[in-house]
Amino acid sequence: MSRRAGLALNRKTGQSGNMQDILVIAPDPNHTGHRGCVQCAGRIAPCALGAGGAHRNKCEGDGFTPLGVFALRRVFYRADRVARPECTLEIRKISEKRGWSDDAEDPAYNRYIQLPCNYHHETLWRSDPLYDLFIELGYNDAPPQNGLGSAIFLHLQKNNFQPTRGCVAIGRDMMDHVLKHVGPESKIAIKREKNG
Repeated sequence: MSRRAGLALNRKTGQSGNMQDILVIAPDPNHTGHRGCVQCAGRIAPCALGAGGAHRNKCEGDGFTPLGVFALRRVFYRADRVARPECTLEIRKISEKRGWSDDAEDPAYNRYIQLPCNYHHETLWRSDPLYDLFIELGYNDAPPQNGLGSAIFLHLQKNNFQPTRGCVAIGRDMMDHVLKHVGPESKIAIKREKNG
């Protein structure tokens, strides 16, 4: 990552003390790939992006991570695997009966849902660690537009940063760092690295 690309978005909110933003840098448009880097509160770490890289025009199932600036909504965690995180964002404990709708025909598209569900969805209770701890990003949710993408999270990486289906995946140490420094006013900016 270039030094220019690594410039922080840090700011003070005045309400919750020193709240930080998150900056995600995707490969520049002349390169393909799913690896990028994430920066928050002075720390830089690797991250995985969608298998298609990052793109401004995201659609359901296209494998792109959306470019843009998004709010941080809620933190979700699996209490049988991780302790309740210390964070000023809203926190939800997930269970085996919870999922996320990714079916554009579902009236609850791009929403946290109760299972069983008759529409296609992601199950949040997984055998791998991906969703043991994650942050819901405010992408396509105010209100959701059918087919523009769903379940965009900042979640844990697996298998040495294998590509995601559109989310941003980071290591557990970086996730713990992020959770200590973000709050309800924080944003995540997903941008392309510029050449030169």
